[in-house]
Amino acid sequence: MNANESAAPAEPSRFQNNYLFQAWLVLTLAAVFGISLAGVQQALGPVIETNKINETREKVPSVILGQKGAADLADSGGSLSIAPRTIEVEAGAQKKRYTVFEARHSDGRLAGWVTKASGQGYADKIELLLGFSPDAAHITGIYVLEQKETPGLGNKIVEEKWRAQFVKKSTDKRLDVVKGGAASPNDIDAITGATISSKSVTDIINRTAEDLKTRLASLSAESPKDK
Repeated sequence: MNANESAAPAEPSRFQNNYLFQAWLVLTLAAVFGISLAGVQQALGPVIETNKINETREKVPSVILGQKGAADLADSGGSLSIAPRTIEVEAGAQKKRYTVFEARHSDGRLAGWVTKASGQGYADKIELLLGFSPDAAHITGIYVLEQKETPGLGNKIVEEKWRAQFVKKSTDKRLDVVKGGAASPNDIDAITGATISSKSVTDIINRTAEDLKTRLASLSAESPKDK
């Protein structure tokens, strides 16, 4: 055996060590990146939540009164007093908690209710603000707080024209998503090419209305300012 033959096995070993080093480097970088990302999310979490709360309070008047009604109230120097509360309801075998905002006029009259509601969309979670009349018999409006639906298709759920379909819909009947135009009072016309996103929003609204309408109507009836 010559000198070259005896040195040959060292070459694969060097390559193996190089691959191992690269693998460990990738794993180390991934771990560092994951820890950094978690730290950023933890730091930004309270800020994001605070911004959502502020956005919710800002949108309550328009979700209850409509954009024109909210603008007219502001122009007249009026405002709604907004008080958050947590309402727990039993839905089948489980209990659910809703964050509900009670809105009142300056004279104490109940203007309506706005609740946060969420559910799975086509791409990710959809989070809504859903408004109810004082007796919870009708929907007053919806606002999309968060969504990650397909651009140009599912994300059209944020457009006012589509959201306006829900205004004044009765909470006594479930809303149905249809294609090609609404034919009955409880129909919601689906966004073209985004039936799943349309149905996701409608399902969230149906579920929330079923959970809360009786409880909100009861709270409204108990309110001494409204008798």
